[in-house]
Amino acid sequence: MPLHRAITRVKLLPETEAWAAAAHKAGTVVQYALSLDQEVKRNGRCYWTVEARAAGTTWRRFYVSPDGRSLLTDDGRRLRQ
Repeated sequence: MPLHRAITRVKLLPETEAWAAAAHKAGTVVQYALSLDQEVKRNGRCYWTVEARAAGTTWRRFYVSPDGRSLLTDDGRRLRQ
């Protein structure tokens, strides 16, 4: 369940939903990849890496805590949902 929660947190962000809708409209398949092989530590917390991809390229990378409560962008901004 925590794996599903991490992907869902990213998918439901307004900016991600807008990007995915535009990609689907253009006929591109959108994928979300959760990487568990390397945990990222920021501010004393552990995060999983979730990438939003389309057409074989990464659009954005996000970092989600295993409990799903904390979400960071690739530039370190904390997002609220």
